[in-house]
Amino acid sequence: MAEWAVDDAEAGGRLDAVVASRLGWSRGQAQARIATGRVMVDGRPAAKSDRVVAGTRVVVAEAPAPDPVPAPEGVPVRYRDAHLAVVAKPPGLVVHPGAGVRSGTLVHALEAMGIPLAPAEDPERPGIVHRLDRGTSGLLVVACDAEALEGLAEQLRRREVRRRYWVLVDGQPDPPSATVEAPLGRDPRQRSRYAVDPGGRPAVTHYDVVESLGEAARLDVRLETGRTHQVRVHLSTIGHPVCGDRTYGADPARADALGLGRPALHAAGLGFTHPVTGEWLAFEEPLPDDLESALGVLRDRAGTQE
Repeated sequence: MAEWAVDDAEAGGRLDAVVASRLGWSRGQAQARIATGRVMVDGRPAAKSDRVVAGTRVVVAEAPAPDPVPAPEGVPVRYRDAHLAVVAKPPGLVVHPGAGVRSGTLVHALEAMGIPLAPAEDPERPGIVHRLDRGTSGLLVVACDAEALEGLAEQLRRREVRRRYWVLVDGQPDPPSATVEAPLGRDPRQRSRYAVDPGGRPAVTHYDVVESLGEAARLDVRLETGRTHQVRVHLSTIGHPVCGDRTYGADPARADALGLGRPALHAAGLGFTHPVTGEWLAFEEPLPDDLESALGVLRDRAGTQE
């Protein structure tokens, strides 16, 4: 437990910033502790955005010890050297610990496999430079040292990393090739979702229809930016949600008919410049069985074949 009286230098600051500074935590760590009610100000729970007053007493309770859980299974490694690793994330695996998920993540799996991960500003995200949604399968690069972490992050900022997605969507997009450019932010009505928001972060998605399947279409999607839920929100916004994506309006009957328990979204291609050697690296990842099966069902129903 930590306890102190707010001093003049801290007075007026946000509670999460004050807690983080006092305890040497990241802002995210402080916010997580506050959200669970284990930070008290003058004996009462407080919100992360509350401003503290000089002389008030802040008490931070210790976090309860987590229940022991088995280490997650290993994940396929497509490339590895001393600086980075490229892995194939299976669907259903969360990339790093966060709200509601404290164990059994990709980070835990890589650590259990003995793959070193570069320390990051947020200690719960070591080595993580980009993410995939829990339900999305496919390629992900992680940094094993600080040089790779910095170099990969810079390439992402410059939009130099090539990311290609295999996607099934409800209906037939028209036009068959287009760019969706719409800023994204959290949905104010449901904070676990994202939505087009004029005040949000810029987001750009390019798509091409590569196979028409009657009631659905197979798309090749390329990202310029990598916002949370970007592909899912942008495609839903144009009226063609990702098949199986009930969160963003996909037809549940079609998802059931295709046997989809998650969005039909797969990170199939990844390319980037090695941040240390300067070599261009490119990878392709085959479809997992559930998406191959869904594609087969659609082709049978549409009377088409590859």
